Amino acid sequence: MAGNSQRKGAIRKSKKGPQVGSGGQVKRALKGKGPTPPAEVRKGHPAARRAAAAERRGVSSGRSPRDAPQAELLVGRNPVAEALKAKVPATALYLAQGLDSDERVTEAVRIAGNRGIALLEVSRNELDRRTGGILHQGIALQVPPFAYHALPDLLRQAEESGTPPLLVALDGVTDPRNLGAVIRSALAFGAHGVVIPERRSAGVTATAWRTSAGTAARLPVAQVTNLVRALKDCRDAGLFVVGLDADGSTSLDELEMATEPLVVVVGSEGRGLSRLVGESCDLTVSIPMSAAAESLNASVAAAVTLAEISRRRRA
Repeated sequence: MAGNSQRKGAIRKSKKGPQVGSGGQVKRALKGKGPTPPAEVRKGHPAARRAAAAERRGVSSGRSPRDAPQAELLVGRNPVAEALKAKVPATALYLAQGLDSDERVTEAVRIAGNRGIALLEVSRNELDRRTGGILHQGIALQVPPFAYHALPDLLRQAEESGTPPLLVALDGVTDPRNLGAVIRSALAFGAHGVVIPERRSAGVTATAWRTSAGTAARLPVAQVTNLVRALKDCRDAGLFVVGLDADGSTSLDELEMATEPLVVVVGSEGRGLSRLVGESCDLTVSIPMSAAAESLNASVAAAVTLAEISRRRRA
């Protein structure tokens, strides 16, 4: 029958000449192959090559740094030697080939060897590539991502400590050296942990590790999505929230609740406490100081406040 396309192999005529019919298999022939795979897994794609290179370097190839924290390289002879002396956790010590050794390099190699840290000798070009071209002086220390605690676990540990809970929360402190110094002071004056927000805040990087002189390994640090909500959780757990503010309603000399369960909130040097965080505080406290000084560094302000709280608790 003319026009019969049901018979497989039927021939139909057109302006292009005789053509073989589909035999009724058009739908099957047009079946898709599914969604296009991500660029990172498509063979030959530049993104796939970058991901493969990152995997060879031991770096996560995830799309978001938040989803997959990466190891960090601490560079420079003094910083590396100091970090190793402070027992900062490390997974590898990189040394450039042909490196002119001095006492700092010798000390770093000795400590790394005693701690079982891998010693890797690489070309200077390779070390340049790994460090992003910054001045490294032929040595770099690989520090793994920091393991943060969950806030509920931190609150539970503080409650079980046998002393009134004392936490330090940082609001907008973006310098990792300040964070490291706060962690060091918090441990020295009896705090049970530090709370930092995920955004617009320094994290526990290699620099923070070094500044903390290794105390970050002995003091829990919780990273929270929303600091205001975290402070509410602390209040629900029975802690008073005290914010440091140059225009605070109470002087640190008059902080009678120092012996109570507390969260001390420290703001940034520039703007202090953010509005919502300030409104979340039960009390704002100012540090008495000479009129010649406008303000204190965030880590210094935290240390002064914690020292006074510690003194009152001992008394």
